Amino acid sequence: MIYRRCGKSGIDLPVISLGLWHNFGGVDTFEPFRKIIWKAFDAGITHFDLANNYGPPPGSAEENFGRILKMDFQSHRDEMIISTKAGWDMWPGPYGDFGSRKYLIASLNQSLKRMQLDYVDIFYSHRPDPFTPLEETMGALASTINSGKSLYTGISSYEAERTQQAADLLKSYRTPCLIHQPQYSMFERWVEDGLMNVLGENGIGCIAFSPLAQGLLTNKYLNGIPEGSRAAKVTGFLQANEVTVERIEKVTKLNGIAKNRNQSLAQMAIAWLLKDERVTSVLVGASSTEQLVDNLASLANLKFQHEELKMIEEILTNG
Repeated sequence: MIYRRCGKSGIDLPVISLGLWHNFGGVDTFEPFRKIIWKAFDAGITHFDLANNYGPPPGSAEENFGRILKMDFQSHRDEMIISTKAGWDMWPGPYGDFGSRKYLIASLNQSLKRMQLDYVDIFYSHRPDPFTPLEETMGALASTINSGKSLYTGISSYEAERTQQAADLLKSYRTPCLIHQPQYSMFERWVEDGLMNVLGENGIGCIAFSPLAQGLLTNKYLNGIPEGSRAAKVTGFLQANEVTVERIEKVTKLNGIAKNRNQSLAQMAIAWLLKDERVTSVLVGASSTEQLVDNLASLANLKFQHEELKMIEEILTNG
């Protein structure tokens, strides 16, 4: 495993972290994802990323992860970075969504109970809240540090200007922002329009989620939508209408470059994100230990030739 320093902090993160957004919920089978956690930790993945609503049903990923921690990893807790988030719809009524102090603190208390933990290492505001003053949201994050229920603060999906404002507020509360978690992949590049510069200038780490575009940046959809894939599931976040002819043409061309690099397309997509040193880590999901091992193999070739990057850019820009 390779580790990178997270912004201007004392924390190193593995360049590949494990996200429990998919495949770890109550609708999934327990024993396979228990083995995924083992395989990840044995491979040097020390960072495990959750959120209050991960499942389905919401909360079940945290419950399952808590069971695994208690059964297998109690003696390794201090070797782990465990994160969770709040910001999306979680429970009925006016207090279970967005970024109020009421919601964030209540949600963290629930998350700690589900995971059977005294604290998490990173607690995130999962999304910007247009209705709540930013001072309240950031103040709530800071108070979770002061109460000992989290060690660091993070934000997710905040655009550049709001990220700067959040960073300034957290700095004034003496609880600087450790990390930002944006959606970032070859097909989702909004972070390059200012956000990465803000993170670099403020010493904030970056951990990219959905690096494989929910599976599009793999060889899975080269011949249509296979049975059992995310695009085939009603509960999946990748919808069938996103698997367009144009995108498949791009994926096919990218797959050709990956083959010339002796990589799978997924491995190249991960390596492509890590070419920017400001990207601290890439969050991968896994439905099997084999898939996780395939993603980890991207570490064998993280360097790109100038001509390779030029060809990739041409494909992404013009098809």
